Amino acid sequence: MSVLSEPHFHNEEAAFERLEALVWPNGPVCPKCGNCEQTRITRVTGATARAGLRRCLECKKQFTVKVGTVFESSHVPLHKWWQAAHLLASSKKGISSHQLHRTLQVTYKTAWFMAHRLREAMRSTDFSPMGGDGKTVEADETYIGRLAGTEVRRGGGAHKNTVLTLVERGGIARSFHIDSAKVKTVMPIVRANIAKETAMMTDEWGGYRYLSGEFASHDTVVHSKDEYVRYEGAKTVHTNTVEGFYSIFKRGMKGVYQHCAEHHLHRYLAEFDFRYSNRIALGVDDAQRAALTVSGIVGKRLKYRDSSSW
Repeated sequence: MSVLSEPHFHNEEAAFERLEALVWPNGPVCPKCGNCEQTRITRVTGATARAGLRRCLECKKQFTVKVGTVFESSHVPLHKWWQAAHLLASSKKGISSHQLHRTLQVTYKTAWFMAHRLREAMRSTDFSPMGGDGKTVEADETYIGRLAGTEVRRGGGAHKNTVLTLVERGGIARSFHIDSAKVKTVMPIVRANIAKETAMMTDEWGGYRYLSGEFASHDTVVHSKDEYVRYEGAKTVHTNTVEGFYSIFKRGMKGVYQHCAEHHLHRYLAEFDFRYSNRIALGVDDAQRAALTVSGIVGKRLKYRDSSSW
């Protein structure tokens, strides 16, 4: 049996039941007045009632579990949202909006907007420090795409978007779209996102010299001298973990998405961070990853605006 044979991928009632179990683990909550008394919230039934429709007897308002989430006001059937979430969460390098539009049989514009809403749901709201005592975090920067209105130059990344990524070995990834790879930009992010007890590993970029003395340790590999890994007793010095993250990220961005506007890059980064931080090696399978995606919809309303208004 295919995983896509599950009822919530095809049946609207089942789709609402699954979503309600994630968003309302303790029962329905009225988004209008906050009432959570189960005897004061009823299910609206009848031939014309929408799936999942409920009524609060306190404020007399009707609502569904989609209110206050990225699904609010969407006319796309909820079971198709579940399909899109599974496809996006289970595709290691992402899935294009054109592929979603063909698979889900919705318009390209709808598929594009669905994908961005789901990326917003994937965006982490956990800002607790990475690493800690006995743990290692690798930091690196990369360049991708092209800055609008900037002349293309041979060599260097001055005409490209700059990305900073922090990867905890055996743990999560956290990426940032930054203005430039300068000390005044990079160091505040590193200090704010990594615990002081962490062992840091980077390449030879000069800005990282400020890490020494601020963290438990700081080791460097010199790529310009073809050094990519160094063994110092039980310690293995390298940045191959974050380089591996970038390998998947760039293959996805260039091979699947092909083009990304500068003002959307942070959402694509959130997507790749999410899949990496919830991977099989950490005990999260495709179905669990899709459920985590959907559970992240609350409080992240993302409204449509025509691109000409950006």
